[in-house]
Amino acid sequence: MVNFDPASPWRSRSRVAVDALVTGATGLVGNNVVRMLLARGQSVRVLVRSRQASQRCLAGLPIDITHASLSDQRAVEAAVEGAEVVVHSAAMVHCGWRHHDEMVAANVEGTRIIAAAARRAGARFVHVSSVDAIGLRPDGQPADEETPPGGMPECPYVLTKRDAERVVHAEVARGLDAVIVNPVFMLGPWDWKPSSGRMLVEVAAGKGLFAPPGANDFVDVRDVAGGILAAAERGRTGRRYILGGHSMTYLDAWRMFARLAGRMQPFGTAPTALVRVAGWAGDLASLCTRQELPVNSAATRMSMLPHNFSCQRARTELGYTFRPLEETVADAWQWFTNHGYARPVRGRTMMVR
Repeated sequence: MVNFDPASPWRSRSRVAVDALVTGATGLVGNNVVRMLLARGQSVRVLVRSRQASQRCLAGLPIDITHASLSDQRAVEAAVEGAEVVVHSAAMVHCGWRHHDEMVAANVEGTRIIAAAARRAGARFVHVSSVDAIGLRPDGQPADEETPPGGMPECPYVLTKRDAERVVHAEVARGLDAVIVNPVFMLGPWDWKPSSGRMLVEVAAGKGLFAPPGANDFVDVRDVAGGILAAAERGRTGRRYILGGHSMTYLDAWRMFARLAGRMQPFGTAPTALVRVAGWAGDLASLCTRQELPVNSAATRMSMLPHNFSCQRARTELGYTFRPLEETVADAWQWFTNHGYARPVRGRTMMVR
């Protein structure tokens, strides 16, 4: 449990003090962090941009809500005021070649504004990054926190998540008390968009007949939320922690998804050449439609990688653990069905489109 000290000097500010401010609270990570903090008896303020999203994703939660963009420095500083810990999980996520400027504004400049505000306010800062900001090892072995950049598609998402970490380190050099966490691929409840849960949704909808040839690490978002709070409590200033999970090929993961959703399992792994062609075709279609499709050469290149990471540092220093993946997938699928993303059909379920 994160034990915030009621006698902390951070409590002496004019605005009503809270234990934590969470950005990105309508997203998968932020929503789970908010709910975990509340379950632990902590007071929470959230900074969200969309009133409509907050009304849906945060309905009924006893929290203080500030509606503002991360680009609004004065609003950000007001939201940070009185918070003992700031969990920054807001980000623009898109695996493709477009939206560079929007990602710089959200992922880099937004981080710069809130990290500087946290430093001035004396709050502890937990930056939720991604393993995509870390490089892959050329020998295919799991990468760790010290692996240098390389091996990833140099798309705007990867570049801006990397640059956002540089922003945090620059603020640490100025006195910010910050830690960085790098989650792997997450599944679980409260995935309103859905975000990474879309993979489960698509496979359950029968769109995963052939899995991509790569591999990934899969983890429960609730375990990541627990790792974030452990980092807030015990993480070393300026240190990075990978919040990892189960290393699996996409084929094995998709077979589990299909089985637990009651769907036909994938036939096998798609040939690498076919995956490349699909990515190029997606790029061409994106040029014609002027809107980048989810299948593009950046996404397909990512899907062919051995995207695996070691979380030994988080295990040792934070006490980080993660549950069996079958439990995660079953709970995520149940959440999707309970919240109208799927409907029962003859004792099974099908996706609502």
